[in-house]
Amino acid sequence: MARFEIPRGIIQPVASVDVRLDPRPHPFEIENVAVIEENWRQEHATNPRLYDGTLMLPSELKLNGEGELIGRCHAVRFATMLYWRKNKGSPDIEHCFAQAALVARDGAMVAVRMGPHTANAGRVYFAAGSFEPEDFVDGRADTVGNMHREVMEETGLDLTHTLREQSYHLHSINGSTMLFQRYYLEEDAETVAERIRAFVASEIEPEIEGPVIIRSADDLPEGTLNHLAAITRWHFS
Repeated sequence: MARFEIPRGIIQPVASVDVRLDPRPHPFEIENVAVIEENWRQEHATNPRLYDGTLMLPSELKLNGEGELIGRCHAVRFATMLYWRKNKGSPDIEHCFAQAALVARDGAMVAVRMGPHTANAGRVYFAAGSFEPEDFVDGRADTVGNMHREVMEETGLDLTHTLREQSYHLHSINGSTMLFQRYYLEEDAETVAERIRAFVASEIEPEIEGPVIIRSADDLPEGTLNHLAAITRWHFS
């Protein structure tokens, strides 16, 4: 039986993450094979550039009294994620992902707007992506590795030696749980944005449309996801 015991709608500190890989198929995917396939047929017909790759979705996630996030993840089709996203509310599955919240030297935050060919076209959030098989090391989720990989792939920024918070924070809403850490960049926001724009221009098929600079909680552009809005309110307060 899947279990999700996560505080909802608030930003909560997380001391450590211990999310393990379960090699068995996700129960949700097994039980919804036909409708997942039909939804994928419709989604792919609308956007043929979508790729049905593999990502990891949890069947169990719990934040215990010591601030440890504990859970189990299973490898599923991207098609399963798309079907879940349209049909949230199942007690058997959630989405859990990580984001590096980039804070520039001048205090602004640097997010991205996703490219028109992606499943999140036009949406604004910090460069990030779902956990993939390569983000599990010795059967455990490598959250930092995931964040660094996604930021590099989408923006060209290397966070390897960038100062970051010691602990994580968590924000969970509508069956979607986000872990994040603030990373403190040594350049001002516009300089960082120019570096990202140059990277995007150099890519044959960039994932993002470009950078988005956010200077206050009242400075949120159209397309901002709820998770990002919550982080900015918390950060700028």
